[in-house]
Amino acid sequence: MENALSWGKNVVKYGVSLIKLEETELNGRSNQSVVSEFIFLGLCDSWELQAFLLVIFSSLYLITILGNIFIVLLITADLHLHCPMYFLLANLSFIDLCLSSVTTPKMITDFLKANKSISFGSCMCQIFFGHFFGGGEMVLLVSMAYDRYVAICKPLHYSSIMNTQMCIRLVMTSWIIGFVHSISQLAIIIQLPFCGPRELDSFFCDIPLVIKLACMDTYILEMLINADSGVLATICFILLLISYSYILFTLCHQSKDGASKALSTCTAHITVVVLFFGPCIFIYLFPLNITWVDKFLAVFYAAITPLLNPVIYTLRNKEIRNAIKRL
Repeated sequence: MENALSWGKNVVKYGVSLIKLEETELNGRSNQSVVSEFIFLGLCDSWELQAFLLVIFSSLYLITILGNIFIVLLITADLHLHCPMYFLLANLSFIDLCLSSVTTPKMITDFLKANKSISFGSCMCQIFFGHFFGGGEMVLLVSMAYDRYVAICKPLHYSSIMNTQMCIRLVMTSWIIGFVHSISQLAIIIQLPFCGPRELDSFFCDIPLVIKLACMDTYILEMLINADSGVLATICFILLLISYSYILFTLCHQSKDGASKALSTCTAHITVVVLFFGPCIFIYLFPLNITWVDKFLAVFYAAITPLLNPVIYTLRNKEIRNAIKRL
């Protein structure tokens, strides 16, 4: 009887010790996953070069904001531009306005700081809104290609196909797909344990960089995230290639004047597509893992592409130029 009681006491003590050990491990893991901030290494270390970049990127950001706002207001105010193509263009300018504001203001203010830090919550916000607006723009570019396909390949049915309801549905689809893409990415990364190091060799938070700081093997997660981004980018890019290939094939059989006008519009669209998808392909689908190249592509994607869109559409589009003259 005494041996049984002694054995029971030992079992209870062993169980208590296991519970305490588990609590200690859980507390340790929870402490590991609490990261208050990340540290950006920025674009360079030289203060003179940072002062120069401060002036350059501040000017580019100001031009981007004013240019995209101008296009949205111009299309809204000019009745001659109230058609599906320019409705989609106004939405593209609005997305570019938002996309450039996700990372560029933080990059500009960090040029003035020695400690380029960002809170964990702000980092997650940059990731969410960056993929939200980026994914939405991919789908919107496909919608613009579809609009040009209907206008050039099915001109007699254009007004019945591209009506107001269809335009609204296309824009809403781009926002919804962008949101689903972004929230799926964020749901994966926000649950990861982060316990150091906290340094990001960049000027903004993005998933390929942040996920490498997690205190666990993230190979499978990286594959899932790259597949998520890769599937969306690949599908959109293939649809765009098919659309514009069919459009260019159709233009070869049209009259010279009509083909010239349509080709001018499509050339502007194709230029924007190449400039937007080029950096995305090398950042997410085929990463080069060369620091200065990655930083250049990130700067081009985040700060320069939103500026090039209004410039390309303004300079190459005759109706936009005429609207500016009327204004």
